[in-house]
Amino acid sequence: MQRTRLVKYSLAAATALLTFIVYLPALRNEFVNWDDMRYIVENPDIRSFDAAFFRWAFLGFHIGNWHPLTWISHALDYAIWGLNPLGHHLTNIILHAVNTAFVVVLALKLLDFMRERSAQNGAASFLNNRTILIAAGATGLLFGIHPVHVESVAWVAERKDLLCALFFLLSIIWYAHYVSSKTYKTYMLTLGFFVLALMSKPMAVSLPVVLLILDWHPFSRIRSLRTAGVSFVEKLPFILLSIASSVLTILAQRTEGAMASTEVVPLSIRMLVAAKSLILYLGKMIVPMDLIPFYPYPKDVSPASFAYLSTLALMIAITAACVIIAKRNRSWLSAWGYYVVTLLPALGIVQVGAQAMADRYTYLPSLGPFLIIGSIAAWTSAKIQERWGVSRQRLLNAGVLLIFGLLSYATIQQTRIWHDSVTFWSYELEKEPDANIAYVNRGEAFAKRGQLDKAIRDFTEAISRKPSDYKAFYNRGILFSKLNLVSQALADYSEAIALKPSYYDAYNSRGALYAKREQFDKALADYTAAISIDPSRSQAYMNRGLTYDRAGQVDKARADFDKAIALDPNNADAYYNRGLFFNKAGRLDAALADLDRAITLNPGDPDAYYNRGVVFQKTGQVDKADQDFLLWKEHSASQ
Repeated sequence: MQRTRLVKYSLAAATALLTFIVYLPALRNEFVNWDDMRYIVENPDIRSFDAAFFRWAFLGFHIGNWHPLTWISHALDYAIWGLNPLGHHLTNIILHAVNTAFVVVLALKLLDFMRERSAQNGAASFLNNRTILIAAGATGLLFGIHPVHVESVAWVAERKDLLCALFFLLSIIWYAHYVSSKTYKTYMLTLGFFVLALMSKPMAVSLPVVLLILDWHPFSRIRSLRTAGVSFVEKLPFILLSIASSVLTILAQRTEGAMASTEVVPLSIRMLVAAKSLILYLGKMIVPMDLIPFYPYPKDVSPASFAYLSTLALMIAITAACVIIAKRNRSWLSAWGYYVVTLLPALGIVQVGAQAMADRYTYLPSLGPFLIIGSIAAWTSAKIQERWGVSRQRLLNAGVLLIFGLLSYATIQQTRIWHDSVTFWSYELEKEPDANIAYVNRGEAFAKRGQLDKAIRDFTEAISRKPSDYKAFYNRGILFSKLNLVSQALADYSEAIALKPSYYDAYNSRGALYAKREQFDKALADYTAAISIDPSRSQAYMNRGLTYDRAGQVDKARADFDKAIALDPNNADAYYNRGLFFNKAGRLDAALADLDRAITLNPGDPDAYYNRGVVFQKTGQVDKADQDFLLWKEHSASQ
């Protein structure tokens, strides 16, 4: 028994190691400007481990989500790696490799149960120690190196997928132990891991139904209405947690404005798109071609369309076939049920965002189809060995190695798409030329590289394709402002505000242009509007403080600087500007304290050294002033 256990865990470890190796090229990737910036690069809230961080992680809906464990994971990465993308990608790869090992362990347990139930029922089964290892290994390899999972692994912001899957798998594994042992400890571990899964990503809400499916097959705990009732009561704590998580998710998504109303996308249309997506995901698992990051929601969906009717008919046919086969073999219906149930939260019936589907949504649901494929591979191997012996078996092995080699190559190629933002969005536009989000985000990437002409061209293209794209107007306005084309910038900011009256950033940026023109009343009105939209952000307070200072309203300026720092104690610019304010007011000690803090937070800012040097001169600390002026020159030269 110990040897058998060693072989099983060695198989899981080897599969995980191979998965880790295949994903190593992702370590060369950068962050991409699709949630990576908001989650990590530009997120000051993950940069400290204190009570304020944990309140932020557990008690708020940030970026339309409630997943505190995911935030803790990102904060840990930042504490270790800072903003070095290599470390963040490494964590994702390790998590995916660990998940792959748990997939093998889970597959082994489920297949063992299937073998035991077949033996108890006196039914013939191809499952033996050899075929179980083949089926579990094939399932694990498919899960680990299939390119449909690249999005969940190569995208740092999708850490939530990996964490959720980790605890989801552990919960099922411990539930399998509970089925065998019936101990309180194993039940509580199952429930505990489920809570952790929900705290990572709400897609785990399907677990109670998954456990009921497993109770039906392969655990065979549901044999009648009475046993079904007992099993259901046993899952009540899980169901209540799922309901609570679902409510939190809906509230969180509404704060971000991501929920599409039924007036915008009617339920009948959502159902057709969901049915088509269900079949398309299966197709991409079988033939992983044309995998793209963003699948735009279809514009014209007709119930009379062959494309939608055919996929709906196929979905019904698969379900009917699985029900018919279930009289002899329950595995197909159990796997299909698992696939549908785990994918259901992401099928868009409750529509979130502008995408029709996403490869990342298949991360957990793919287990059902992959286990079926792995079992077919084991059955085929057993039949070939039984009928034709070793020679044909070697031919099959060569074919399997070729398939996994091709999958590994496809995964490596897909990983390279995520290398940087320009590469990423250029690939998206190559596959989906009408994806407006790609023009906007590639424009942002070009702007970050200093390629302003290309950026303006992308924003203008986005506007021409979708005149209601407020973000494209806003981003183009930023570039016009940098080029000192103030009138054009003001026009774009104003258009962005007209399209989205609650656009904080547009008010803040337009206020800065008005302040530059010394139109202080208009600037103050815009900053005040931005603050009323989102009083939790510090930038508008800081900018309004600067404008009050220039307008001679000193007390109001001081109050806004204090508020900006209270909201964001790590905002170097806020300390810098308050330091200048104190210097002008003659409060030199306070000015030095703020400029010291600004330099600590941003040691590469030459202006902070220069102005601290000026304050040192005023206080008679000539040596320190000279040292700061030297640092000012050094940092200015390096920029």
